[in-house]
Amino acid sequence: MRQDKPGVLLVNLGTPDAPTTPAVKRYLKQFLGDPRVVDTPRWLWWPILNGIILPFRSPRVSKLYASVWMEEGSPLMVYSKRQREALAQRLNMPVALGMSYGSPSLKSAVDSLMEQGVTRLIVLPLYPQFSCSTVAAVWDGLHSVFKRYRSLPDIQFIRDYAEHPAYIAALKASVERSFAQHGQPDLLVMSYHGIPQRFADEGDDYPQRCADTTAALTQALGLRKEQVMMTFQSRFGREPWLTPYTDETMQGLAAKGVKHVQVMSPGFSADCLETLEEISEQNREFFMHAGGEKFEYIPALNDDDAHIEMMAQLVSSRL
Repeated sequence: MRQDKPGVLLVNLGTPDAPTTPAVKRYLKQFLGDPRVVDTPRWLWWPILNGIILPFRSPRVSKLYASVWMEEGSPLMVYSKRQREALAQRLNMPVALGMSYGSPSLKSAVDSLMEQGVTRLIVLPLYPQFSCSTVAAVWDGLHSVFKRYRSLPDIQFIRDYAEHPAYIAALKASVERSFAQHGQPDLLVMSYHGIPQRFADEGDDYPQRCADTTAALTQALGLRKEQVMMTFQSRFGREPWLTPYTDETMQGLAAKGVKHVQVMSPGFSADCLETLEEISEQNREFFMHAGGEKFEYIPALNDDDAHIEMMAQLVSSRL
């Protein structure tokens, strides 16, 4: 009789191995080379990527990574490893960590679980809101890995958890801690990673899932709609992305009478370059330079107990 042994695969985007130009270049080449992320025809995109973007962007981005690098490594990697360890302890079953880009790879994570005899695999991409550029890339990666295997485990793939009660409760607790420490702001901004508007026009329901999270958290906090704003950050390239843009928003709030703002990024399960440098540093400067008076960044959920409990609930519901 076939033994039933469940295991969990946690997946996040990935990070360079070091805050150096060569490491960042390797990482960006893999990340920006994925058609799920940039779907420009390869014959056109590869010369641009390898001849222009990587040589010029890698040195600049490596300096940004160096500014947020922790003693144990990249923030995203540090918090992801802590999440894996805490969840494995909570569930008492094999839990592996894989990244869509960089290391540890999806292949290494899957191989580790299969070597432990896992017959039922629960895949948890740590993206609360589905997007073709993130969650679907995990799906693609798994398909590529399992093509090598003669036998497959039963697979439970968690598409997203944008409105899951435990996720909303964890976000609510983090916001309330920030309000208690710094006072309630004039405006709470929820900044999500952007995607090209074209992706949404072609069927990606990511904007709706972001709106679902925003609405659920606003209700849980008991805030009025005008006390909360949803924006999109980290756009890349020249085509239109989801709006309103976070950076442009920060530059215009003070003129509208908003003097105290708190910003969170609910779409990031772990703090990383896009939160610690882009939001907490760049956008703070935009707001303060334009006449703002108080700016606080509310950290990602990282390895907070409530976040680990949410993961445990998501996995347990598939067992």
